[in-house]
Amino acid sequence: MKKTLLSTFVSAALVAAAAGPALAQSAGPGGEGPQARHFAQRQHEGQRAFRLPSERVEARLAYLKTALKITDAQQAQWNGFADTLRKHAREADQRVQTARTEASGHAKGAPPTAIDRMERGQVRLAAAYTRMSETLAAAKPLYAALSPEQQKIADELLTPRRHAGSRHGGARPRA
Repeated sequence: MKKTLLSTFVSAALVAAAAGPALAQSAGPGGEGPQARHFAQRQHEGQRAFRLPSERVEARLAYLKTALKITDAQQAQWNGFADTLRKHAREADQRVQTARTEASGHAKGAPPTAIDRMERGQVRLAAAYTRMSETLAAAKPLYAALSPEQQKIADELLTPRRHAGSRHGGARPRA
């Protein structure tokens, strides 16, 4: 049984290894292979509509405010929530810039050790916890000020969702 399983894995690995170059050379709709299309896509990433989180946050806030139909009476709670998200977006801009700087530096120096990566992960998780705590503190008064209909919309729009295929898990089922 173990031999059969092992030979199956070895066969699958060989097929995958042989298929890699063939896939890279296969022509797509534009006469170019997947690797060429991926490279071209990566080259145009700099031309995306939103390069930094702070560029995206105002559009997201405008969408949320419209979808939730925020009233004048709810404006103070909305402003607190929106200001928190703006602050987090500015902080995320700094993290993106730092990551870009570090990425260019790693090409020249030694790569980080396993301990370095774990320590960075710990710092990121602690910062994420702080951001979530701040967002929750701003969201609670807003949510309390919403009507039941608005709360149903908020339940769908304000909860972070996992995307199918993401490295953190699949999509959350809707109730």
